[in-house]
Amino acid sequence: MWRALKENWALFLGMFMLMVANGLLVTLLTIRGATIGFSDFTISVMQACYPLGALLGTIATPMLIERVGHIRVFSALASMVSVAAIVHLLTSDPVSWAAMRFLAGACFPGLYVITESWLNAKTGNHIRAQVLSIYFIIQTAGPALGTAMVAVPDPSGSVLFGLTSILMSAAIVPLLLSVNRAPEYSAPENMPVRKLYRVSPLAVLGILCMGAGVAGWFIALPLYAISLGFNDAQASGALVVAMVAAALVQYPVGWISDRIDRRYVVIGLAVVCTAAAIWMAIDTAPSRIVIGFAVIGAATLPVYSILAAHANDHLKPGQVVPASGTMAFLLQLGQFFGTLVVPNMIFLADGRGLQLSLAALGIVVASIALARRITSEAPEETGEVVPSGVIGMAQPGMIQADVMSKEFDDENGRDGT
Repeated sequence: MWRALKENWALFLGMFMLMVANGLLVTLLTIRGATIGFSDFTISVMQACYPLGALLGTIATPMLIERVGHIRVFSALASMVSVAAIVHLLTSDPVSWAAMRFLAGACFPGLYVITESWLNAKTGNHIRAQVLSIYFIIQTAGPALGTAMVAVPDPSGSVLFGLTSILMSAAIVPLLLSVNRAPEYSAPENMPVRKLYRVSPLAVLGILCMGAGVAGWFIALPLYAISLGFNDAQASGALVVAMVAAALVQYPVGWISDRIDRRYVVIGLAVVCTAAAIWMAIDTAPSRIVIGFAVIGAATLPVYSILAAHANDHLKPGQVVPASGTMAFLLQLGQFFGTLVVPNMIFLADGRGLQLSLAALGIVVASIALARRITSEAPEETGEVVPSGVIGMAQPGMIQADVMSKEFDDENGRDGT
C-alpha cells in the first residue's frame, strides 16, 4: 500500500480533495437551505438536480474526453464546479441553487472519470490491489470529512462555500503537474439496462431501490435531526457516524458474501435496515437517531458492492467494464428518485414517514432477493466483492471494473478483453 501511495500520491490527493469538496457541499446546502427557510420539498428538488445532472455527465463526458483530451476537459469541469460553489454563496434562491446542483452533477462524473483513467494508466498489475484499497479509503473518508467540516464555525456564512471552491480548484493542480502524459482514452462500450436485467434482475432492481434509500437518508438525516432540535454540528455529526459505520462493515460483509450465496447477504442487510427503521418509528426519541441511522447506513451502503459482484458473477470478463457503467447509471437514477421523494416523507405518519419509507425499501429489496433465490441457483464460480463508497462514487467506476477484469484475465493466463 505504501508503494502505491508513494507512486500515485499526487493523483490520490487530487481525488481526495474532490471527494471532500463534494461531501462538504452536499451537506452544507441541505443545512444552509433549511436555515434560510427552504422547505423540505424545495431542498429535495434542489438536491435531486445533482444525480439528474450526473445522468447527463456520465453520458456526455467520455465523448468530450475523446474529442479534446483529458487536460482540457478536466480544467473546464473543475472551473465550472468551482463557479457553482461560489454561486451558492452569492445567491439564496432555490432556482439558482438547483441550477448549480445540476451543473455540479454534470461536471463531477467527468472529473472522476479522468482521474480514475489517469490513475489506472499509471498503475501496474503488481500494485493494483493496493491502489484499490487506497481508492476505497478516499471514496469513504473524503465525503465523511467533508460532511464533518460543516460543523466548523462560520459566522459570515461564506467560509465553507469558499473552502469548497478552493478545494475544487486546487484538485486540478496535482493532475496538471503529473510527469506522466495523459493516457489514451476511449469511451467504454455500453450495456443496455435491458441486457443487464436479463443477466441479473436482482442487481438492476436492487441497485435502484438501495440507491434511492441511501441518497434519501443521506439528504434527509440532517433535516430530520434539525427538526428534532439538533444544531448544525450535531446534525452533520450524526451523518458522519452513519457513513463511518457503513465504511467499517464493507470488508467484513464483502468477505461473508464471497463465501455464501450473495443473495442471503442482501436479504440479511435489507432485514436489518427494515428492523432498524421500524425500531426508530416506534421509539422516536432524539437519542436514537445516531444509533439507528448508523445501523441503517451499515445495512444499506454495502449493498451496491454486493449487487455489483453478484452481477459480475454472471458476466463474461469483457462485459464487466460496460456493465459497471450501466450499474452506475442505475445508481444515479435511484439516487435521483430517492433524493426527490424520501426527504419529503419526514413529517408524514406523525413524524415517522422517513423511517417507514426506509423500512418499505428494505422490505422490497429483501422480497426481490428472496424471490430470485427461490427461482434461480447461485453461480458455481464467483469473484470477490470490490468495496465502493457509493456516496460521491466515481463514475462509471472504471478502476473497480477494470481491476476485476484484469485479475480474472491474469488468473486465466490471457490478456484482457
